Amino acid sequence: MAEARVKARKESVFAERFGVFAECLLTGVWIAVASLGVVTFPAAFAAGSRHLRRRMGHAGGGWREFVGDFRTAVRGGWAAGLAGWVAALLVWVDVQAARAGLPGGPFVGAVGLFALIGLVVAGLRAAALWEPGAAWRSLLADAGRRTVLDPAGSFLLVGGAVLVVCSALLIAPLAVPVLGAVAAAAVAVEERYRRR
Repeated sequence: MAEARVKARKESVFAERFGVFAECLLTGVWIAVASLGVVTFPAAFAAGSRHLRRRMGHAGGGWREFVGDFRTAVRGGWAAGLAGWVAALLVWVDVQAARAGLPGGPFVGAVGLFALIGLVVAGLRAAALWEPGAAWRSLLADAGRRTVLDPAGSFLLVGGAVLVVCSALLIAPLAVPVLGAVAAAAVAVEERYRRR
């Protein structure tokens, strides 16, 4: 009898963990679909992160809640998405200037690239903590501080972003569900930082 209980408990732990993994992959698909508007990625990532926080907290939630969160997040999140694209464009100009052979170009290009990586990490961290009614500006400012104060967590998110890029380069459709894993990583990094 005791052995059966231990076996059932092990199976339920496995089922729960596999369920969270499957939910991450599904959330990645939802994030990708909601990001088709290009500037809507921060809002989509925020809605996906909130969905995963609910799932890990054993609270209800599904597609309807995700869509509701996305609609709320996109009201201010589109501006954050637009700012992200402007930053990417500026870094692209920096890299082009560095390739043109301007004096100091490689240094300026490297600084621009590292700044873009920092902005991406701060954006992921801000979206991971988004709640309805939160201002994106204050979320991003706080996330910028956490990006610098928690280099280990920031490095984990850089690794997640690299994983998405590598997945897209190897098998493009694989990058879609991996977005959910990055959202789960961002939620975990923020929870880890909060507990410290």
